[in-house]
Amino acid sequence: MAPRRSSFLRDFQAFINQGNVVDLAVAVVIGGAFGKVVDAVVSLVMTSLLAPALKAANVASIAAWPAGAVIVALINFVVIAFVVFLIVRSIERLRRKEEAVAAPDPQADLAAAATRLAEALDRRAL
Repeated sequence: MAPRRSSFLRDFQAFINQGNVVDLAVAVVIGGAFGKVVDAVVSLVMTSLLAPALKAANVASIAAWPAGAVIVALINFVVIAFVVFLIVRSIERLRRKEEAVAAPDPQADLAAAATRLAEALDRRAL
């Protein structure tokens, strides 16, 4: 049974060493930290903006409302989703620019091929 275990461990090690898994792990850690930052900022902003209304309602914070925690969580989700959207959109734009620069010009390729063909025919005196 030892060969099977070593094969399993090698397969697992290869899986872990793939870039996708490491990238995903980094993204989860950064996303968790970013979520905490967004939560703090949203709580601060919402508390500051709604301070007069909260005082009038004799409520200490939004979370004290019946659905306050849900409202804060929804706002956090929208903010995080918007930031992720902006990041993905920027990355896609950069990739499109790189592809446009790297994409060969079909007419230039055709002209170069025709030139090579003419040169080859001249060398063979056809």
